[in-house]
Amino acid sequence: RHPQRSTAVFIHPTPTQQQQQHTMSAVASCTAARAVVAPRAAAQQRSSLSKAVAAPTRKAAALAIPSFAAASFAAPAFAATEALSQTADVSVGLAVGGVAAVAGVAGILIATDPGKRRESMTSESGGDEAASVANYFNTTGFDRWKKIYGETDDVNKVQMDIREGHQQTVDKVLGWMTGKPMAGVTVCDAGCGTGSLCNPLALQGATVSASDISSAMVGEAEVRYKAEVAAGAAAPSVAPKFEALGLEQCSGKFDVVTCIDVMIHYPTDRVNGMISHLAGLSSNKLIISFAPKTLAYTILKRIGELFPGPSKATRAYLHAEEDVEAMLLAAGFKVVRREMTATQFYFSRLLECERT
Repeated sequence: RHPQRSTAVFIHPTPTQQQQQHTMSAVASCTAARAVVAPRAAAQQRSSLSKAVAAPTRKAAALAIPSFAAASFAAPAFAATEALSQTADVSVGLAVGGVAAVAGVAGILIATDPGKRRESMTSESGGDEAASVANYFNTTGFDRWKKIYGETDDVNKVQMDIREGHQQTVDKVLGWMTGKPMAGVTVCDAGCGTGSLCNPLALQGATVSASDISSAMVGEAEVRYKAEVAAGAAAPSVAPKFEALGLEQCSGKFDVVTCIDVMIHYPTDRVNGMISHLAGLSSNKLIISFAPKTLAYTILKRIGELFPGPSKATRAYLHAEEDVEAMLLAAGFKVVRREMTATQFYFSRLLECERT
């Protein structure tokens, strides 16, 4: 999300029969992987799997289909997510899944071609990937994410999980930054979304420059800021500035530069330039988050790509943490603190960096 958007797996509610078969196979395989990681549950899970795999009867299918639909819009990936999330941050997590996990997921990887969908969406914006992101978050994406990052109860289970996961990441950043007086501290929040980070920082006295590639999103951030002031929040001595700008268009010099849940929308070659540019804006601190590239999350992302909906994420790129850290070092920043936020449908690595 060039705006502040979540790194999450989204599932469409109406899969085809063939997609259901591929997905249920992958869910069974992922459960097998979890059984190896959690020995105390191994016997019970092996028994369940042997019944499901060795006896594909009408009764087994009848039990599988309700489970497939149990988690609202996210049902096909729910069991896989629940199994994988417990091992995603451990290097041996899915390696122990062996051939069974690989075979189960193979059908899913063959059944979908997300590259074609990405090319189609980008071509609609004349081949400009940034313009494609802006177009999405100015139209169907805006309605979706305004609701997710709002306070309405009109969200499904997956959207609520994303809201909570994203807020956990924001709260971690606020905890890092607000332990000292914020008055006079200059902050650039690049990809501010609807203002979940920039507005609290401004209301705590920071001099904030908030920007987003989507004019609709940054406009919503300004509306929310003004609503809080109107409701009695103390306005800072310097009012925050809200602008519709892409990351590469941000300029100036700031004490702190933040970029939260943005890099998932751009491939590695673009992220290299983004990190370099953001680093050039910061005189002291750089705080970024991204979806880490692990085997577990790569599988989850591909499962999610089986079920694209018109209001779902444009595209999702995962980035290897060691590569991101290398980019930061090359830009003159070292990582001084790191956190991981992982819920069922949201996962984000958060890095606090200081100039070397």
